Amino acid sequence: MRHDSVMVLCLARKVQGMERGQGEGAPAAPQFDEVEGSAVEGRRGAGRGFALLAGSVLGAALQLQQPVLWGWPVYAVVVVAGVLAASMPLPRRGRIGLAAMGLVAGLALGFGTTGGRAVAYLADALDPALEGQDIRVVGVVAQMPQRNETGVRFRFDVDEVRRASGASGPPPQVPPRLSLGWYAADTGAWSRGADEGASARTVELPQVHAGQRWAFTVRLKAPHGNRNPHGFDYELWLWEQGLQATGYVRIGGHDAAPELLGHGWAHPVERAREAVREGIDAQVADRRLAGVIAALVTGDQAAIDRADWDIFRATGVAHLMSISGLHVTMFAWLAAALVRWLWRRRPRLLLRWPAPHAALVGGVGLAALYALFSGWGVPSQRTVWMLALAALLRLSARRWPWPFAWLAVCAGVVALDPWALMQAGFWLSFVAVGVLFATDSGAPRAGGTGAAARFGSKLWHLLREQLVVTLALAPLSLLLFQQLSLVGLLANAVAIPWVTLVVTPLAMLGILCPPLWQAAAWAVQGLGWGLQALAALPGATVSTPAPALWAAIAGVAGGLLIAMRLPLPMRLLGLPLIAPVLLWPAGQPPVGEFELLAADVGQGNAVIVRTATHSLLYDAGPRYSLESDAGHRVLVPLLRAEGVTLDTVVLSHRDSDHTGGAAAVLTMQPQAALLSSIEAGHPLQALRPSVRCEAGQHWDWDGVRFEVLHPLPADYATATKPNGLSCVLRIGHAGAWALLAGDIERAQEAALVARAGDALHADLLLAPHHGSKTSSSAGFLDAVMPRRVVVQSGWRNRFGHPAPEVVARYRERGVEIVDSPRCGALRWRSQAPAILACERQVAPHYWQHRPAPLP
Repeated sequence: MRHDSVMVLCLARKVQGMERGQGEGAPAAPQFDEVEGSAVEGRRGAGRGFALLAGSVLGAALQLQQPVLWGWPVYAVVVVAGVLAASMPLPRRGRIGLAAMGLVAGLALGFGTTGGRAVAYLADALDPALEGQDIRVVGVVAQMPQRNETGVRFRFDVDEVRRASGASGPPPQVPPRLSLGWYAADTGAWSRGADEGASARTVELPQVHAGQRWAFTVRLKAPHGNRNPHGFDYELWLWEQGLQATGYVRIGGHDAAPELLGHGWAHPVERAREAVREGIDAQVADRRLAGVIAALVTGDQAAIDRADWDIFRATGVAHLMSISGLHVTMFAWLAAALVRWLWRRRPRLLLRWPAPHAALVGGVGLAALYALFSGWGVPSQRTVWMLALAALLRLSARRWPWPFAWLAVCAGVVALDPWALMQAGFWLSFVAVGVLFATDSGAPRAGGTGAAARFGSKLWHLLREQLVVTLALAPLSLLLFQQLSLVGLLANAVAIPWVTLVVTPLAMLGILCPPLWQAAAWAVQGLGWGLQALAALPGATVSTPAPALWAAIAGVAGGLLIAMRLPLPMRLLGLPLIAPVLLWPAGQPPVGEFELLAADVGQGNAVIVRTATHSLLYDAGPRYSLESDAGHRVLVPLLRAEGVTLDTVVLSHRDSDHTGGAAAVLTMQPQAALLSSIEAGHPLQALRPSVRCEAGQHWDWDGVRFEVLHPLPADYATATKPNGLSCVLRIGHAGAWALLAGDIERAQEAALVARAGDALHADLLLAPHHGSKTSSSAGFLDAVMPRRVVVQSGWRNRFGHPAPEVVARYRERGVEIVDSPRCGALRWRSQAPAILACERQVAPHYWQHRPAPLP
């Protein structure tokens, strides 16, 4: 995102140049000081307008903090009040009062319009009573489908709804746009067979294409995502995409079969994008290279291999490898140059409209079409609106100070998409533009008269701007991502011109001449070799715990101060402001205490255990697909944000919902030892040799006891299921204990009770087997006597975890039940064992899912 800002600054400079009369046919900008009275009036109006714009952004930001929406009449009254305040005549005196009135009007308008839009949007939300019900929907595939090894996922615009065969009553109401998955497994077996050990038959899926009209039997659920500290807000992303329900197509033997109803003309852009993606796959044999080319042309970021994303992020060039603001801005620039060149060759057109104006409008219009073809993602939308608003300022022939122009564009983007304020890209883009404006002297750059001298001057200025942005945004990047690429400046110095001037043009021209896609792939391959070498350098990236918001703001201010054109002693004053964000400490329990953080990973286990100076990870969550797992998506970012350096990783047993993210975690934490019951031939053994967990193993960290209670050495020869070999770990001290039980079942529970008896007691219990009916036997619960039990399971998972009879068994004993779908990530501390902190209860927002309590 930071590099998009350099392009925006260049566009702004051209606008300023035109305002000074440096363009052909540019009308003279009105001067505010032509008449003294109009100058005073202009300054007062400008001050009010600036306050109004700032207030509208602050009002939208304030509304986004609401945990629950009010009724629409309240927001309507707030909007009316804002309109009245904004339309009041300007008083003769009192500039401060005038600005305050504008600020209040902006606050009311931003708050009221954002809240009203949210209320209107939620009117189409899925009725909770329809979750898990079979529903027949008819509609059109609205977007280019995404395929993987398990099936296909696509967006579906609903035209008609009716109940599935055999159901009575009127047709239900469902949201107008759905996110559906069509899986190769027999989804009918997921509900017919409650036994999670049963395997569903595999069926062959027909091809699904954008624009096709289908009839499906589906099961829907409300948008629900994992909630973890500093984690990605999937529910907000769905909200911004207009998706109010997710689900899957039913293809069981008792379900009405999917029916292709026709190939319509709907969504022609999506059909074209899909055709281009298929053409790239046909031309480029290497899937990884084809994925990068597809991302650059069609915006299909999912096509890029996960390993490549890791390299791009480590070298700071991830923004170049998909359709972003940089590509849209570059396209607008080149399109404007082409339009101007063509316009100048038509004298009649020059007489009708100046070439610079035509170039500006043509560039923005063609850039909008390019963004539409690339999927019309939120970053592309923001860039198009930014360019459009900047063009309007230029065409209005007004001379605005840069803070006013910057704020006007910012307010316009927020007005169109208020929820962009919650996205990292928004802040990186606008803070970077503000920093570049603030550090730019505005004076003409001397570069000599020769072409070489001018080129050298421009190159030096571009490098300086990149250095300024990198320095100023480093604290913000650490706040948002807890990671900073130290090789990013060098990598971008090569990658930006190479991708911008070589790879992307070849990829786009491949639409007209498909063999050029292979040439683009070779160019990507060459760049990839260099990036891989940079990413492998020691210290290529630096990671810090997530700092407090005040530290990040101080850090950005410090970076800006260092980058500004000020005397060196004043610039050095920025160093103390940057220090807190760079040296932010990781929170640790006091000596003799410990804490557990049960991550929200869906259907799987992952618990981080920390003492004063040591850390352990118990299980690593599930694998979601070949390209996605809990390690990359949840645990690696969480460990980085929490500042955790692992001493040991314990994998209870081999099942993929416990080991799916282990490879990513072990790669990130090369110093961590591995303790597990996995077999000698397991693939993870090649990454990190494992020590077999056996009952009787124990150690002490900072006054906290760790004990392995299961399995016995003899169990490895007799166990018939991996669940029976789950490593059971008991952690604690005299005042508080926690028991992590893996997937043990009744037989293992009974054996533990017979061997340990009262020594099983724990204040906190990680529910055996996610609350399955095969576990949590009465005798085991009576021996453990937990006060609280944590169930790590997926929302509306196909296994029915936790089982109703198990929930009843816990409630009979007065045990507090906390499950991850309703709690999110859970934090528990031994020094306050009665307190459970749920991530879903920390700073809740109205767009977040609130599941009903466990029945």
